[in-house]
Amino acid sequence: MQLRVLGSAAGGGFPQWNCNCPNCDGFRRSSIAAQPRTQSSIAVTDNGQDWLLVNASPDVLTQIRANPELQPARAVRDSAIAAVLLMDAQIDHVTGLLMLRERHSPLPLLATPEVLSDLEEGFPITRVLSHYCGVKALPLQPDGGLQDVPGLPGLQVRPVVLSSKPPPYSAFRNHPRPGDNIGLVIENPASQTRVFYAPGLGEVTPFLMELMATCQIVLVDGTFWSDDEMQRFGLSKKTATDMGHLPQSGPLGMIAHLDRLPAGVRKILIHINNTNPILREDSAERALLAGRGIEVAWDGMDLFF
Repeated sequence: MQLRVLGSAAGGGFPQWNCNCPNCDGFRRSSIAAQPRTQSSIAVTDNGQDWLLVNASPDVLTQIRANPELQPARAVRDSAIAAVLLMDAQIDHVTGLLMLRERHSPLPLLATPEVLSDLEEGFPITRVLSHYCGVKALPLQPDGGLQDVPGLPGLQVRPVVLSSKPPPYSAFRNHPRPGDNIGLVIENPASQTRVFYAPGLGEVTPFLMELMATCQIVLVDGTFWSDDEMQRFGLSKKTATDMGHLPQSGPLGMIAHLDRLPAGVRKILIHINNTNPILREDSAERALLAGRGIEVAWDGMDLFF
């Protein structure tokens, strides 16, 4: 089983088009050691030919061009994307669906009923796509058992309810529902190895700790280093917690939780915001992660399990 990181940044990518924070400005001036990143998305395959796209970012066309495996050219019109699975209804995870409208048949779309409802009402992408390729909605039932993926018979996924927030446009923004945001256990039935993927994570519960401890790889929310990161740069009045993300630092931060996992678990951060100092490869924060055995995902990173 292969997992390819298509995009490792949070919304806006890195550098963000309108941002002049120290990271974005430093990257443009070539004064910091960092690499560009597109917006968060992964793809998973069990046979090297057909792929499950997990989140469709606004950068999906750039990501397809950068990963030729997703365009195998077996026919005049072709794609290796067999289905799309959405973790939530955030703009940076769903807008890319519009870029897939030329598909020759309805797009299999796996998402919870809560996410599908937001995409039918608040941000009606599914209704727009009904005038193009169309969508074949396949509801995911969070906290259930393993579920099969259409077109990928060797791949199974288990959605897990997470504590986070639906997007700002959602009618339920201030009244979150179970299913607005999920984590995903991706299992290889042949080897019984597992990956836990959660690019948006506001709280690590005892249940999640137990679950992550059973996985060989955890690929989790690395959006912000500190809770007040956006406030300190004058970019927002909201904290990381307000936005539904668990910061890395602090006694109850992501690092503290990852430190508690068994030694054999591979720990990787993804969905990195443009303000986060871990984007700088020579930063003290990056060195701290390395000292704890925590990696930072990058576009094009391959994981085999």
